[in-house]
Amino acid sequence: MKTFKMGGVHPEENKISNDAAIQVVPVSAQMVVLMNQHLGAPATPVVQKGDKVKVGQLIGEAQTFMCANVHSPVSGTVLKIEPVKDAFGLLKPAVHITVEGDEWMDTIDRTPDIKRQCDLEPAAIVSKLKEMGIVGLGGATFPAHIKYSVPEGKKAEYLIINAAECEPYLTSDYRVMMEHAEEVCIGVSILRKALGVPNAYIGIESNKPQAIAKMQEMARQFEGIVIEPLKVKYPQGAEKQLINAVTGRKVPSGKLPIDVGCVVSNLGTAFAVYEAIQKNKPLIENILTVTGKKLPTQHNCLVRIGTTYNDIIKHTIGELPATTGKVISGGTMMGKAVVNLDAPTVKGNSSVLVMDGDEARRNPEMACIRCGKCMNACPMGLEPYLFSALVKAGRTEEVQQNNILDCIECGCCFFSCPANKPLTDEIRLGKNRVRAMMAAKK
Repeated sequence: MKTFKMGGVHPEENKISNDAAIQVVPVSAQMVVLMNQHLGAPATPVVQKGDKVKVGQLIGEAQTFMCANVHSPVSGTVLKIEPVKDAFGLLKPAVHITVEGDEWMDTIDRTPDIKRQCDLEPAAIVSKLKEMGIVGLGGATFPAHIKYSVPEGKKAEYLIINAAECEPYLTSDYRVMMEHAEEVCIGVSILRKALGVPNAYIGIESNKPQAIAKMQEMARQFEGIVIEPLKVKYPQGAEKQLINAVTGRKVPSGKLPIDVGCVVSNLGTAFAVYEAIQKNKPLIENILTVTGKKLPTQHNCLVRIGTTYNDIIKHTIGELPATTGKVISGGTMMGKAVVNLDAPTVKGNSSVLVMDGDEARRNPEMACIRCGKCMNACPMGLEPYLFSALVKAGRTEEVQQNNILDCIECGCCFFSCPANKPLTDEIRLGKNRVRAMMAAKK
């Protein structure tokens, strides 16, 4: 069974919400839609206070290269256009909408009928991805139309779909495979057509045997879709590690997957592509996991983008347990603690993870003994302990010279460190300093 060759760890899986079927979270009375739900510049609002909007209507337009369109997840009246604090306390431009009914754009096909045939040419598929605001749903939220516009001089040979879902606790991709396998395969086929590659490979970790069986059965009905069962090892779903596992190729330092002939997309992205191309539905909803060891119930939810964390919590578990220590957006390895539960969710959200105070508490930091465990665990072959020392000393140029920007912030170093050093946090700080230094030199 395939896996990547360098580093990796085995955190406790905690897939306790695997059996929770996808449920719909009701629409809130007011929704706040951020204009930067994607990698790159924020979209520019194309509505004004007092405007009436429908579900699926364009409200934020991509006007720069690295940007994505934003559509209204609800129908109602634009209350105001004003910045709001996101989940991490940062002010972001946003459109505030008072919800009135649930009127969708007439162009969106809301029937349950599954549409297999796609008659669009590759260029038209990419154009449609841009129009519908499709971004990568594996975490980075990279605009899909850019990823599938292969640069001149490059050639795509492999399309790889990340269905590993290696992050502890997350199960939304698993539920999508179990409940929407056919739509996923259609979406994959559309992306394969857009790239012009002979085969698409869907990588699934072997701890999901039911999903593997479901997807293998469905893939037999489609040309050029190969299901790749993978060993269980974190971070199997990171694109460079997934490329190495599936193809054996290694993305060099400073290069992108397309430089080795590969394009990687998340399984959730493939499902969104199906809805965008076949149903003319913009990316206005997301499927995320609501989970935690101390929660009374576990959930996988279909949520309109812009629904607050508090409203999701209210409609699933009622209220947070008194012992809650942290609410995390994402998994325990790469997720981030939410500081503002009144913040709206965005396209890339994958979970509302509620951690008990004891579980969330970090152990006291001790002195580094240079044991090398962080280095052995690093899937990028880096030296996290060295970054820690250099960052603390303010030696930013040396940090850059040691390829800190190659770090994928997977958390393997922190997980493996017996001294409990916050290595991932220190590396993030170092990367920010390097980027600031590079920008100042331009």
